[in-house]
Amino acid sequence: MNLNLENKTAIVCGSTQGIGKAAAMEMAGLGANICLVARNEDKLKAVMNELPNNGKQTHGYIAVDFNHQDDLKAKIEAFVASQDKIDVLLNNTGGPAGGPAHGADTTEYLNAFNQHLICNQIIVQAVLDKMKAADYGRIINVISTSVKQPLNGLGVSNTVRGAVANWAKTLANELGQFNITVNNVLPGATNTVRLQAIAEKKAAKTGKSVDEVFADFAAAVPMKRIAEAEEVANAIAFLASPAASYINGINVPVDGGRTACL
Repeated sequence: MNLNLENKTAIVCGSTQGIGKAAAMEMAGLGANICLVARNEDKLKAVMNELPNNGKQTHGYIAVDFNHQDDLKAKIEAFVASQDKIDVLLNNTGGPAGGPAHGADTTEYLNAFNQHLICNQIIVQAVLDKMKAADYGRIINVISTSVKQPLNGLGVSNTVRGAVANWAKTLANELGQFNITVNNVLPGATNTVRLQAIAEKKAAKTGKSVDEVFADFAAAVPMKRIAEAEEVANAIAFLASPAASYINGINVPVDGGRTACL
């Protein structure tokens, strides 16, 4: 099985912590050149220095806030122009705040749509020409199992995640002819800062401790534990590799079997 990413260049969004960082580490370990993308430059520098490097790899970063789309477009396009090719794009953005769908202000929907789908679109448009020229492309979107089964208390997230999944499936249909695959990874409960925030909010609402809330999360999974970010990153790295050349347009839950539907 060919998992070798040597001489591949990957743009990894949301890469200073959690799943994004784990994916960057895994792909760098397979030989890829990594461009980290996130807001905090100090954290970006720290992660860049942690990335595996075989001596032939070149790692870098882009510090940008997805709330500033013109800045994102300019910086991504500048980076892409500086590269011979772009092989892998990992779209990964922190989820919207929790709460019921009916109680969310319209601005919450608009902001989430912009930060997720519109920013994804900006980056995809920036990398497409290089992927087409190389006859190789892997676009991978980290979304959520809510794509298959909406999650209670995450109304805005459920809505926008579904939009991103359908956008990705449409792209897969359009771009397969150029040997560019588009797939979605759907994490379940994963040990990240995001899950910690959700657990703290639920604990405050229910009167349970955060540890009790985490125990509830684990109990809902057939494997009776939550995932580590590295376990999700393994699926991402596989989809980025040459071995996944004929996998296109799918949703891959990495949730220990929690999602109730097929």
